Amino acid sequence: MANEIINTPSLGDPVGFAHAVAADCNGRLVFLGGQTALTPEGTISGPSLPEQLDVAAGNVVAALRTAGGEPRDIVSMQIFVTDPADYRRQLPALGRVWRAHFGHHFPATGLFGVTRLFDDEALIELMAVAVVPAVRR
Repeated sequence: MANEIINTPSLGDPVGFAHAVAADCNGRLVFLGGQTALTPEGTISGPSLPEQLDVAAGNVVAALRTAGGEPRDIVSMQIFVTDPADYRRQLPALGRVWRAHFGHHFPATGLFGVTRLFDDEALIELMAVAVVPAVRR
């Protein structure tokens, strides 16, 4: 059974996230560590939020695939940003970047404004949880 997206009509339409995701845990539970736009050389790539999301999302997908998963296996995503207002302003561009990495898959998601991230240049960090099915259907 695939992960089931559950949206509650009384909560209003979710846009870019799910109200809940029910995971069939007959598989491998994968907790993905926080990923920023950190390159293999140890530097943050890109000065803008969309550019950094592109690298951070690519890092999440790479780590997940190493664990045997695919983006559709993500059941929960936490997004940490240093400027939530900038995130809101750039939603169209950020949505295009999201779809390039995750398609139209929107897990249960939270966005959190933070004062800073580990690397001073980092504007965004992603943490995710995935359930990788024991057998792909």
